[in-house]
Amino acid sequence: MSAPPTRLPGTDRALAPDLARGAMLALIALAHAQVLTGRGLAPPPGAAPVVDGVTQALLTLLVDSRAYPMFAALFGYGLVQLLRRREPVIGTDGARRLLRRRGLWLVVFGIAHTVLLFTGDILAAYGILAVLLAGMLDGPGRRLLVAASIAAVAGSLAYGAVLAMPDPTDGVDTPADPLTSALIRVAVFPVLTPLNAIMAAAPVLVGVWAARRGVLTDPARHRVLLRRVAVTGIAIAVIGALPQAARTTGLWAPDFSGAFAAGALHTATGYAGGLGYAAAIGLLAAYLTTRSRSGRGTAALVACGRRSLSCYLAQSVAWLLLFEPYLLDLGGTVGPAGASVIGLMVWAITVGVAVLAERAGRPGPAESLLRRLVEPRPDR
Repeated sequence: MSAPPTRLPGTDRALAPDLARGAMLALIALAHAQVLTGRGLAPPPGAAPVVDGVTQALLTLLVDSRAYPMFAALFGYGLVQLLRRREPVIGTDGARRLLRRRGLWLVVFGIAHTVLLFTGDILAAYGILAVLLAGMLDGPGRRLLVAASIAAVAGSLAYGAVLAMPDPTDGVDTPADPLTSALIRVAVFPVLTPLNAIMAAAPVLVGVWAARRGVLTDPARHRVLLRRVAVTGIAIAVIGALPQAARTTGLWAPDFSGAFAAGALHTATGYAGGLGYAAAIGLLAAYLTTRSRSGRGTAALVACGRRSLSCYLAQSVAWLLLFEPYLLDLGGTVGPAGASVIGLMVWAITVGVAVLAERAGRPGPAESLLRRLVEPRPDR
């Protein structure tokens, strides 16, 4: 597949953001697949195989609370890209109204996602942030970073408290019928959605800041910044996750205050890790644009990234089929290693379907529906 510098063939889309979204969905799959263990982030039992302990440690160090910040930063980046594409057509005020309308529809998508498929929705939280932040996208860069810093502290403290609490599913039977399961998901939605919005606000704002400078749109020009963020961010994330990894592998059983400190540190350094991953993908994109042709793997990730909403929802369909007791009921039957293999297989299937859609010239169905709902009238 031929690829001109920093762009996707035949489009005005930059390579790095879509490449990052495609790769990011692998991390999301690894994070969500842990529901198959039936323990959430609780440590494996004492007699668990060594491979499960090692896998759980790697998931804590590299995935948990690291995938979502990357997702959020890319969402913020996409808000600015959409604003800039629409401003010449409908003006700044019209573009902001469009972003708010898109945010409201994302909330609707999130509610439907929760009711029908999966507890861990993030679409509604992102929709709320889109509505709230639409007027800040062209604000001073310093203000964006200050707001991101404040939001990072709030998110770290809030999720640190959540991570310090006992696993609420421990010893609780999973509901065996679709209606009860859906009602439970609806009941936790008003709690999880504001929490997810608080957690995501900081990386979304950093993504806005980065998009305004074209950091991923033209990664070759920002190699020095991207290299520093990638190396420093990922290193901080790994080091900061060590106490939490000791908890999730059963090596350390602190009281609430120790668990809260470990969870808050884990979340705070996860922001750095998510940004580091995005920067690393930016560096990869900068390298790929120096080549006359990009490989099939790159094309596949880009196809997935261009349909990230559809692929994200498709993963949730898989978790419903695999986890619910009235369907395949695999919850609690596999350890972290097995869950990770299943998660990557689910992601790989979505990538394969995205490639087929790309070859057929078809957009993702969720993206297409959202576009029609947000912009029901054609451009004039």
